Amino acid sequence: MGMQINTNIAANNTYRNLTATQNDMSKSLEKLSSGLRINRASDDAAGLTVSEALKSQVGGLTVASRNAQDGISVVQTAEGSLSEVQSILQRVRDLAVQAGNDSNNKDSRTAITTEVTALTKELTRIGDSTNFNGTQLLDGSSKALSFQVGANSDASSQIKVDLTGANVNTIATAIGATNVGSSYTVGAAGTNDVVQSFVVTNPDKSVSTIATAALSTGGGTAQEVADALNKDTSFSGSLIATVDTAGKLNVKALNGGAVAVANPSAGLTAGAGGLAASGGLDFSTAAGAAAAIKVVDAQLTKVSTARADLGAVQNRFESVVKTLAVSTENLTAAGSRIRDTDMAAEMVKYTRSSILVQAGTAMLAQANQGNQGVLKLLQ
Repeated sequence: MGMQINTNIAANNTYRNLTATQNDMSKSLEKLSSGLRINRASDDAAGLTVSEALKSQVGGLTVASRNAQDGISVVQTAEGSLSEVQSILQRVRDLAVQAGNDSNNKDSRTAITTEVTALTKELTRIGDSTNFNGTQLLDGSSKALSFQVGANSDASSQIKVDLTGANVNTIATAIGATNVGSSYTVGAAGTNDVVQSFVVTNPDKSVSTIATAALSTGGGTAQEVADALNKDTSFSGSLIATVDTAGKLNVKALNGGAVAVANPSAGLTAGAGGLAASGGLDFSTAAGAAAAIKVVDAQLTKVSTARADLGAVQNRFESVVKTLAVSTENLTAAGSRIRDTDMAAEMVKYTRSSILVQAGTAMLAQANQGNQGVLKLLQ
Protein backbone atom coordinates (compact mmCIF):
# COMPACT_ATOMS: atom_id res chain seq x y z
CA MET A 1 0.00 0.00 0.00
CA GLY A 2 1.45 3.35 -1.01
CA MET A 3 1.94 6.34 1.26
CA GLN A 4 -0.70 9.03 0.74
CA ILE A 5 -2.03 12.00 2.64
CA ASN A 6 -5.30 12.97 0.87
CA THR A 7 -7.15 9.87 2.07
CA ASN A 8 -6.40 8.36 5.47
CA ILE A 9 -8.15 4.99 5.26
CA ALA A 10 -7.08 3.93 8.76
CA ALA A 11 -8.45 7.14 10.31
CA ASN A 12 -11.73 6.81 8.37
CA ASN A 13 -12.13 3.22 9.53
CA THR A 14 -11.37 4.15 13.13
CA TYR A 15 -13.78 7.10 12.95
CA ARG A 16 -16.58 4.88 11.58
CA ASN A 17 -16.14 2.38 14.40
CA LEU A 18 -15.90 5.18 16.98
CA THR A 19 -19.14 6.76 15.70
CA ALA A 20 -20.99 3.43 15.94
CA THR A 21 -19.67 2.88 19.46
CA GLN A 22 -20.66 6.39 20.53
CA ASN A 23 -24.16 5.77 19.16
CA ASP A 24 -24.42 2.55 21.15
CA MET A 25 -23.18 4.36 24.23
CA SER A 26 -25.76 7.13 23.72
CA LYS A 27 -28.58 4.58 23.49
CA SER A 28 -27.35 2.85 26.63
CA LEU A 29 -27.29 6.17 28.48
CA GLU A 30 -30.87 6.86 27.32
CA LYS A 31 -32.10 3.46 28.49
CA LEU A 32 -30.27 3.71 31.81
CA SER A 33 -31.60 7.21 32.48
CA SER A 34 -35.23 6.47 31.44
CA GLY A 35 -35.41 2.93 32.74
CA LEU A 36 -37.11 1.90 29.49
CA ARG A 37 -35.74 -0.51 26.91
CA ILE A 38 -38.12 0.90 24.29
CA ASN A 39 -37.94 4.69 24.13
CA ARG A 40 -39.00 5.00 20.48
CA ALA A 41 -40.57 2.71 17.93
CA SER A 42 -37.20 2.05 16.28
CA ASP A 43 -35.90 0.42 19.45
CA ASP A 44 -38.35 -2.50 19.04
CA ALA A 45 -41.31 -1.94 16.71
CA ALA A 46 -43.08 -5.21 17.52
CA GLY A 47 -42.40 -4.87 21.24
CA LEU A 48 -43.80 -1.33 21.22
CA THR A 49 -47.09 -2.54 19.70
CA VAL A 50 -47.52 -5.26 22.29
CA SER A 51 -46.48 -3.09 25.24
CA GLU A 52 -48.84 -0.25 24.25
CA ALA A 53 -51.74 -2.72 24.04
CA LEU A 54 -50.84 -4.01 27.50
CA LYS A 55 -50.55 -0.44 28.77
CA SER A 56 -54.10 0.32 27.54
CA GLN A 57 -55.38 -2.86 29.15
CA VAL A 58 -53.76 -2.05 32.49
CA GLY A 59 -55.15 1.51 32.40
CA GLY A 60 -58.64 0.19 31.65
CA LEU A 61 -58.47 -2.38 34.44
CA THR A 62 -57.36 0.30 36.91
CA VAL A 63 -60.37 2.45 36.08
CA ALA A 64 -62.64 -0.61 36.08
CA SER A 65 -61.49 -1.41 39.59
CA ARG A 66 -62.53 2.07 40.71
CA ASN A 67 -65.86 1.55 38.96
CA ALA A 68 -66.41 -1.69 40.85
CA GLN A 69 -65.62 0.08 44.12
CA ASP A 70 -68.17 2.75 43.21
CA GLY A 71 -70.62 -0.07 42.57
CA ILE A 72 -70.00 -1.35 46.09
CA SER A 73 -70.71 2.12 47.44
CA VAL A 74 -73.97 2.36 45.49
CA VAL A 75 -75.12 -1.06 46.68
CA GLN A 76 -74.19 -0.27 50.28
CA THR A 77 -76.16 2.99 50.10
CA ALA A 78 -79.27 1.24 48.78
CA GLU A 79 -78.99 -1.72 51.12
CA GLY A 80 -78.46 0.54 54.13
CA SER A 81 -81.71 2.37 53.43
CA LEU A 82 -83.53 -0.91 52.84
CA SER A 83 -82.32 -2.08 56.24
CA GLU A 84 -84.18 0.84 57.82
CA VAL A 85 -87.21 0.15 55.60
CA GLN A 86 -87.27 -3.39 56.94
CA SER A 87 -87.08 -2.10 60.51
CA ILE A 88 -90.05 0.16 59.84
CA LEU A 89 -92.05 -2.69 58.34
CA GLN A 90 -91.22 -4.86 61.34
CA ARG A 91 -92.59 -2.11 63.58
CA VAL A 92 -95.76 -1.88 61.47
CA ARG A 93 -96.15 -5.64 61.74
CA ASP A 94 -95.74 -5.50 65.52
CA LEU A 95 -98.46 -2.86 65.64
CA ALA A 96 -100.72 -5.02 63.49
CA VAL A 97 -100.20 -7.95 65.84
CA GLN A 98 -101.00 -5.66 68.77
CA ALA A 99 -104.15 -4.47 67.00
CA GLY A 100 -105.29 -8.08 66.61
CA ASN A 101 -106.06 -8.19 70.32
CA ASP A 102 -109.58 -7.11 71.27
CA SER A 103 -108.26 -5.78 74.55
CA ASN A 104 -107.54 -2.59 72.58
CA ASN A 105 -110.19 0.10 72.83
CA LYS A 106 -111.02 2.59 70.09
CA ASP A 107 -108.43 5.08 71.28
CA SER A 108 -105.69 2.42 71.29
CA ARG A 109 -106.54 1.38 67.74
CA THR A 110 -106.57 5.03 66.66
CA ALA A 111 -103.10 5.50 68.17
CA ILE A 112 -101.86 2.43 66.28
CA THR A 113 -103.27 3.81 63.04
CA THR A 114 -101.66 7.18 63.68
CA GLU A 115 -98.21 5.63 64.17
CA VAL A 116 -98.56 3.44 61.08
CA THR A 117 -99.53 6.50 59.03
CA ALA A 118 -96.40 8.33 60.21
CA LEU A 119 -94.20 5.33 59.47
CA THR A 120 -95.70 5.07 55.98
CA LYS A 121 -94.78 8.71 55.33
CA GLU A 122 -91.24 7.94 56.45
CA LEU A 123 -91.08 5.08 53.95
CA THR A 124 -92.03 7.51 51.20
CA ARG A 125 -89.36 9.97 52.38
CA ILE A 126 -86.70 7.26 52.38
CA GLY A 127 -87.68 6.22 48.87
CA ASP A 128 -87.51 9.81 47.60
CA SER A 129 -84.29 10.82 49.38
CA THR A 130 -82.01 7.80 48.92
CA ASN A 131 -79.60 8.64 46.11
CA PHE A 132 -75.96 8.25 45.12
CA ASN A 133 -74.32 11.18 43.37
CA GLY A 134 -77.75 12.44 42.36
CA THR A 135 -79.02 9.10 41.05
CA GLN A 136 -82.21 7.99 42.79
CA LEU A 137 -81.98 4.40 43.99
CA LEU A 138 -85.22 3.47 45.74
CA ASP A 139 -87.99 5.53 44.17
CA GLY A 140 -88.48 3.29 41.12
CA SER A 141 -86.99 5.76 38.61
CA SER A 142 -83.83 3.65 38.23
CA LYS A 143 -84.84 0.16 37.12
CA ALA A 144 -81.25 -1.03 36.69
CA LEU A 145 -77.77 0.45 36.91
CA SER A 146 -74.89 -0.66 34.67
CA PHE A 147 -71.29 -0.71 35.92
CA GLN A 148 -68.23 -1.04 33.68
CA VAL A 149 -66.00 -3.53 35.52
CA GLY A 150 -63.75 -4.57 32.66
CA ALA A 151 -61.34 -2.92 30.23
CA ASN A 152 -63.24 -3.98 27.10
CA SER A 153 -66.59 -3.20 25.47
CA ASP A 154 -68.08 -6.71 25.64
CA ALA A 155 -70.97 -7.76 27.86
CA SER A 156 -68.66 -9.63 30.23
CA SER A 157 -67.08 -6.30 31.18
CA GLN A 158 -70.34 -4.99 32.62
CA ILE A 159 -72.45 -5.80 35.67
CA LYS A 160 -76.06 -4.68 35.93
CA VAL A 161 -77.68 -4.03 39.31
CA ASP A 162 -81.43 -4.65 39.24
CA LEU A 163 -83.29 -2.22 41.50
CA THR A 164 -86.85 -3.15 40.52
CA GLY A 165 -87.34 -5.07 43.76
CA ALA A 166 -85.99 -2.17 45.82
CA ASN A 167 -88.76 0.30 45.01
CA VAL A 168 -89.66 1.69 48.44
CA ASN A 169 -92.41 3.89 47.03
CA THR A 170 -94.40 0.82 45.95
CA ILE A 171 -93.95 -0.58 49.46
CA ALA A 172 -95.35 2.63 50.92
CA THR A 173 -98.21 2.39 48.41
CA ALA A 174 -98.99 -1.19 49.42
CA ILE A 175 -99.49 -0.26 53.08
CA GLY A 176 -100.56 3.33 52.50
CA ALA A 177 -103.93 5.04 52.29
CA THR A 178 -104.18 4.61 48.50
CA ASN A 179 -104.29 0.81 48.71
CA VAL A 180 -107.97 0.59 49.57
CA GLY A 181 -108.64 -2.37 47.30
CA SER A 182 -111.94 -2.87 45.48
CA SER A 183 -115.33 -3.60 47.05
CA TYR A 184 -117.83 -6.05 45.61
CA THR A 185 -121.41 -7.04 46.24
CA VAL A 186 -121.86 -10.80 46.58
CA GLY A 187 -124.36 -12.28 44.12
CA ALA A 188 -127.70 -13.73 45.06
CA ALA A 189 -128.25 -17.40 45.87
CA GLY A 190 -128.20 -19.82 42.98
CA THR A 191 -125.02 -18.63 41.29
CA ASN A 192 -123.09 -21.61 39.94
CA ASP A 193 -119.61 -22.55 41.04
CA VAL A 194 -117.19 -20.77 38.69
CA VAL A 195 -113.52 -19.97 38.32
CA GLN A 196 -113.32 -16.44 39.69
CA SER A 197 -110.64 -14.26 38.07
CA PHE A 198 -109.19 -10.96 39.26
CA VAL A 199 -107.05 -8.56 37.25
CA VAL A 200 -104.31 -6.65 39.09
CA THR A 201 -102.67 -3.59 37.56
CA ASN A 202 -99.35 -3.64 39.37
CA PRO A 203 -97.49 -0.52 40.56
CA ASP A 204 -95.03 -0.96 37.67
CA LYS A 205 -98.01 -0.81 35.23
CA SER A 206 -97.80 -4.51 34.36
CA VAL A 207 -100.97 -6.58 34.54
CA SER A 208 -101.52 -9.91 36.31
CA THR A 209 -104.56 -12.14 36.17
CA ILE A 210 -105.23 -14.34 39.21
CA ALA A 211 -107.80 -17.10 38.86
CA THR A 212 -109.19 -18.93 41.88
CA ALA A 213 -110.47 -22.46 42.04
CA ALA A 214 -114.17 -23.21 41.46
CA LEU A 215 -115.91 -20.99 43.96
CA SER A 216 -119.54 -20.36 44.74
CA THR A 217 -119.80 -16.58 45.00
CA GLY A 218 -123.54 -16.50 45.19
CA GLY A 219 -125.80 -17.10 48.13
CA GLY A 220 -123.13 -16.76 50.79
CA THR A 221 -122.29 -13.87 53.04
CA ALA A 222 -119.39 -11.54 52.23
CA GLN A 223 -117.37 -13.10 55.07
CA GLU A 224 -117.97 -16.62 53.76
CA VAL A 225 -116.81 -15.63 50.29
CA ALA A 226 -113.75 -13.85 51.77
CA ASP A 227 -112.83 -16.96 53.76
CA ALA A 228 -113.18 -19.15 50.67
CA LEU A 229 -111.01 -16.85 48.58
CA ASN A 230 -108.28 -16.63 51.20
CA LYS A 231 -108.12 -20.44 51.37
CA ASP A 232 -107.39 -20.62 47.64
CA THR A 233 -103.62 -20.74 47.09
CA SER A 234 -103.70 -19.02 43.69
CA PHE A 235 -105.62 -16.12 45.26
CA SER A 236 -103.79 -15.80 48.57
CA GLY A 237 -100.39 -15.57 46.93
CA SER A 238 -101.22 -12.14 45.49
CA LEU A 239 -104.49 -10.97 47.01
CA ILE A 240 -106.34 -10.84 50.30
CA ALA A 241 -110.08 -10.68 50.84
CA THR A 242 -111.72 -8.95 53.79
CA VAL A 243 -115.09 -7.50 54.63
CA ASP A 244 -114.94 -3.70 54.49
CA THR A 245 -116.64 -1.19 56.75
CA ALA A 246 -119.76 -1.26 54.61
CA GLY A 247 -120.09 -5.03 54.97
CA LYS A 248 -119.03 -5.67 51.39
CA LEU A 249 -116.31 -7.98 50.09
CA ASN A 250 -113.03 -6.09 49.74
CA VAL A 251 -110.20 -7.50 47.62
CA LYS A 252 -106.78 -5.92 48.02
CA ALA A 253 -103.50 -6.63 46.16
CA LEU A 254 -100.59 -7.39 48.46
CA ASN A 255 -98.31 -5.26 46.28
CA GLY A 256 -100.62 -2.24 46.29
CA GLY A 257 -101.87 -2.68 42.73
CA ALA A 258 -105.36 -1.80 41.53
CA VAL A 259 -107.81 -4.74 41.58
CA ALA A 260 -110.71 -5.47 39.24
CA VAL A 261 -112.87 -8.57 38.86
CA ALA A 262 -112.53 -10.17 35.43
CA ASN A 263 -115.95 -11.84 35.31
CA PRO A 264 -118.46 -9.82 37.37
CA SER A 265 -121.35 -11.88 36.06
CA ALA A 266 -119.96 -14.83 38.01
CA GLY A 267 -121.34 -13.49 41.24
CA LEU A 268 -119.30 -10.45 42.23
CA THR A 269 -120.46 -6.99 41.27
CA ALA A 270 -118.19 -4.00 41.68
CA GLY A 271 -119.66 -1.32 43.88
CA ALA A 272 -118.63 1.46 46.18
CA GLY A 273 -118.11 0.37 49.73
CA GLY A 274 -116.58 1.60 52.95
CA LEU A 275 -112.87 2.25 52.62
CA ALA A 276 -110.25 0.76 54.88
CA ALA A 277 -109.05 2.70 57.89
CA SER A 278 -106.55 5.53 57.51
CA GLY A 279 -103.15 4.27 56.45
CA GLY A 280 -104.50 1.67 54.07
CA LEU A 281 -104.38 -1.02 56.74
CA ASP A 282 -107.44 -1.62 58.87
CA PHE A 283 -106.67 -1.84 62.58
CA SER A 284 -110.24 -1.25 63.71
CA THR A 285 -110.97 -4.97 64.11
CA ALA A 286 -109.06 -8.15 64.82
CA ALA A 287 -109.91 -9.41 61.31
CA GLY A 288 -108.58 -6.20 59.76
CA ALA A 289 -105.39 -6.50 61.78
CA ALA A 290 -104.92 -10.09 60.58
CA ALA A 291 -105.27 -8.90 57.00
CA ALA A 292 -102.78 -6.11 57.69
CA ILE A 293 -100.24 -8.65 58.96
CA LYS A 294 -100.47 -10.53 55.66
CA VAL A 295 -99.99 -7.34 53.62
CA VAL A 296 -96.96 -6.33 55.68
CA ASP A 297 -95.50 -9.85 55.50
CA ALA A 298 -95.62 -9.67 51.71
CA GLN A 299 -93.65 -6.42 51.79
CA LEU A 300 -91.16 -7.78 54.31
CA THR A 301 -90.50 -10.70 52.00
CA LYS A 302 -90.03 -8.28 49.11
CA VAL A 303 -87.51 -6.19 51.06
CA SER A 304 -85.64 -9.27 52.29
CA THR A 305 -85.34 -10.53 48.73
CA ALA A 306 -84.13 -7.13 47.50
CA ARG A 307 -81.53 -6.93 50.27
CA ALA A 308 -80.35 -10.46 49.53
CA ASP A 309 -80.00 -9.60 45.83
CA LEU A 310 -78.02 -6.47 46.65
CA GLY A 311 -75.82 -8.42 49.06
CA ALA A 312 -75.07 -10.98 46.36
CA VAL A 313 -74.18 -8.20 43.91
CA GLN A 314 -71.92 -6.56 46.49
CA ASN A 315 -70.07 -9.85 46.97
CA ARG A 316 -69.72 -10.04 43.21
CA PHE A 317 -68.27 -6.53 43.06
CA GLU A 318 -65.78 -7.39 45.81
CA SER A 319 -64.74 -10.47 43.85
CA VAL A 320 -64.33 -8.31 40.74
CA VAL A 321 -62.04 -5.91 42.60
CA LYS A 322 -59.82 -8.80 43.70
CA THR A 323 -59.75 -10.32 40.21
CA LEU A 324 -58.91 -6.98 38.61
CA ALA A 325 -56.07 -6.46 41.08
CA VAL A 326 -54.50 -9.79 40.09
CA SER A 327 -55.01 -9.12 36.37
CA THR A 328 -53.53 -5.64 36.67
CA GLU A 329 -50.48 -7.01 38.46
CA ASN A 330 -49.89 -9.75 35.90
CA LEU A 331 -50.39 -7.52 32.87
CA THR A 332 -48.14 -4.86 34.38
CA ALA A 333 -45.45 -7.49 34.87
CA ALA A 334 -45.87 -8.63 31.26
CA GLY A 335 -45.52 -5.07 29.99
CA SER A 336 -42.49 -4.52 32.19
CA ARG A 337 -40.71 -7.54 30.76
CA ILE A 338 -41.21 -6.14 27.27
CA ARG A 339 -40.56 -2.44 27.80
CA ASP A 340 -38.41 -1.92 30.90
CA THR A 341 -34.63 -1.90 30.85
CA ASP A 342 -32.63 -4.69 32.46
CA MET A 343 -30.36 -2.29 34.30
CA ALA A 344 -27.62 -4.84 35.01
CA ALA A 345 -27.42 -6.04 31.39
CA GLU A 346 -27.59 -2.51 30.03
CA MET A 347 -24.83 -1.38 32.41
CA VAL A 348 -22.60 -4.12 30.97
CA LYS A 349 -23.27 -2.77 27.46
CA TYR A 350 -22.64 0.78 28.61
CA THR A 351 -19.30 -0.15 30.22
CA ARG A 352 -18.24 -1.98 27.05
CA SER A 353 -19.21 1.00 24.86
CA SER A 354 -17.44 3.42 27.22
CA ILE A 355 -14.19 1.46 27.00
CA LEU A 356 -14.48 1.17 23.21
CA VAL A 357 -15.10 4.91 22.88
CA GLN A 358 -11.96 5.65 24.87
CA ALA A 359 -9.98 3.12 22.87
CA GLY A 360 -11.40 4.37 19.57
CA THR A 361 -10.54 7.95 20.42
CA ALA A 362 -6.97 6.95 21.20
CA MET A 363 -6.71 4.90 17.97
CA LEU A 364 -8.15 7.76 15.92
CA ALA A 365 -5.38 9.96 17.26
CA GLN A 366 -2.82 7.29 16.29
CA ALA A 367 -4.35 6.93 12.83
CA ASN A 368 -4.17 10.69 12.29
CA GLN A 369 -0.48 10.55 13.21
CA GLY A 370 0.18 7.75 10.72
CA ASN A 371 0.65 10.07 7.70
CA GLN A 372 3.27 12.13 9.54
CA GLY A 373 5.91 9.75 8.06
CA VAL A 374 5.47 11.47 4.69
CA LEU A 375 7.24 14.54 6.10
CA LYS A 376 10.46 12.57 6.51
CA LEU A 377 10.45 11.87 2.78
CA LEU A 378 10.25 15.58 2.09
CA GLN A 379 13.27 16.54 4.22
